[in-house]
Amino acid sequence: MDRVTAACEYLFDLRQTQRRVAALPTEVVPRTLAEGYQVQELLVRKLLARTGGHPVGYKIACTSELAQKALGVDGPFFGVLLSHSTHKSSTKLRASDFTVRCTEAEFGFEMGRDVPAGSTYTAETIKEFIGSALPSIEVVDHRYHNWQVVGAPSLLADNAIHGAWIAGEPYAGWRDLDFATHPVSLTINGEETLTGTGAAVLGNPLNVVAWLANELPKFGRRLSRGDRITTGVTTDIYLAQPGDRLAADFGPLGRVSMEFERA
Repeated sequence: MDRVTAACEYLFDLRQTQRRVAALPTEVVPRTLAEGYQVQELLVRKLLARTGGHPVGYKIACTSELAQKALGVDGPFFGVLLSHSTHKSSTKLRASDFTVRCTEAEFGFEMGRDVPAGSTYTAETIKEFIGSALPSIEVVDHRYHNWQVVGAPSLLADNAIHGAWIAGEPYAGWRDLDFATHPVSLTINGEETLTGTGAAVLGNPLNVVAWLANELPKFGRRLSRGDRITTGVTTDIYLAQPGDRLAADFGPLGRVSMEFERA
């Protein structure tokens, strides 16, 4: 068994057993970002074969300067959103399905047109390909004792440590919004509230979409009509507990909520 396949099998087993480790074994740990994406592609296929689902888009990780410095990387990386772990607002998820329940309020987008490869996109030029924006919550779930020390290749190999995505209703009037200054709040159990703005993710969530449009062709992919994208955490993260109720408010863009059922 080659090391890419072996790494995929190891990560799949960690997900199945909900075990946590200090790091991937030396003989399978991805040595580069490219190798990490090879492992991710195999893992996604294996996850979809188990669930009978399909890809619905992409999640972007490490879109904040703080996260990039913590991991020693100079840019973001992506994972794949999957149909079996994508939910509508007000969903209730079993807390026991996750090893870690790191919840993040994130700007989401849905592509309205295919994005041709061969161009370099910016926040302005990518707009013509976007169909709508939407409020969302991502649940990040990882299998490491300390995610900050294992390195970006190991994180992105595990599908960028994606656990679940909860999407609100698409908002067609998104072109009138200033995403860089747009406020976001995440409220926990109707009490504690974390706040932030779109500036937390590469200065503007549209910069994240443009980055992805430029990055995917390097791996033989491209953004297509209907693809959904979640662009990274806008507030401080929150490690949710069983029974927690969370609501992310994006003002005119909308609101999205979820709950973790008690064990």
